[in-house]
Amino acid sequence: MTSLLDKMARRREELARGGLLRQRCCFAAAPGRERLLHPVAQAQATGKPLLDFAANDYLGLARHPKVISALAKGAEIYGCGSGASPLVSGYSEAHLKLEQGLCRALGAEAALLFSCGFAANTALMKTLFSAEDTVIADKLVHASMIDGLRDSKAKIRRFAHNDMAAATALLARHPGSAVLTETVFSMDGDRAPLGKLSHLCQEHGSPLILDDAHGFGLFESSPLPVFARLVTFGKALGGQGAAIVGSQELIDYLVANAREYIYSTALSPACCIGVLEALELIQQEPLLERLNANIALFRRSCQAAGISLMPSESPIQPLLVGESDKCMALAARLLERGFLVGAIRPPTVPQGSARLRITLSAEHREQDILALASALAELMA
Repeated sequence: MTSLLDKMARRREELARGGLLRQRCCFAAAPGRERLLHPVAQAQATGKPLLDFAANDYLGLARHPKVISALAKGAEIYGCGSGASPLVSGYSEAHLKLEQGLCRALGAEAALLFSCGFAANTALMKTLFSAEDTVIADKLVHASMIDGLRDSKAKIRRFAHNDMAAATALLARHPGSAVLTETVFSMDGDRAPLGKLSHLCQEHGSPLILDDAHGFGLFESSPLPVFARLVTFGKALGGQGAAIVGSQELIDYLVANAREYIYSTALSPACCIGVLEALELIQQEPLLERLNANIALFRRSCQAAGISLMPSESPIQPLLVGESDKCMALAARLLERGFLVGAIRPPTVPQGSARLRITLSAEHREQDILALASALAELMA
């Protein structure tokens, strides 16, 4: 016991010295106010209202009245949780309908639900690959993919971010190997060259696997041949959970072999009903138009103020700061002014590339966006 406590203490001190100690901060919704249309209240630090530019609720669906109503109705029908793993008694009509809705949206044969994106990605990697396989991955693919590949013992060959020449060279040496990338990269906000990667994979008989966590619902889904696609519900859909989407053969294989699916309590049916409502609302309301207008407004405002953002067409608008301490200090000063912005440090991003990860939503107001750009300009002057 003593040795473990000593080990924990040493690691904590090491992280603190490097400015990398991660700690939680609890937030409470401001009474009578929407999360993004209006401020949220910070419970532990200042207690003052904050404007949230850190959440991934890109379309503002997490608090959409119809989504809330659908989730509540689902809880009335099914209760709070699923009660069991999917292969015991936890798989309900609500799960089936959501899987079918995802298949319609993506033109796929089948889908499989998981409680979170990390579990889905890890399960996919661990279940598909083994020590005999070589997998080729973009340098910036998500940690969940990397962890799953490490557990699988597969050989990982990584190419420089979005570098088609490097990817081509690796596939020439390892033809038939699976290629992994993200549609929208979670920390840079840029997009993968999916058309070129798809063509390359077809040339070499290689399956293409997409992590579409931050792109699903925001861009037209790729009609390109994809072996497997991860979609999550906690970003554009404003809910909770995730799914792997692909062929019926792939999904049947995962049902029979993916330990994260077999031995975990199924996603709440109420969550499934809420997510299905969100999926339908994306088709019915001009949410994406409002989001794209907000992204354009923020980038124009920053450009006018001399603030250099990283290139991104997505709601993820990173501002490269460099050193971790400077990044944390800037985020803290924004917090004092009422803006909640993500401060991203190593090992999430490479050393020397700490950044503010500013995320925009369809529900942000014009005056909120202009106020953030003005605060950034003043603090960085």
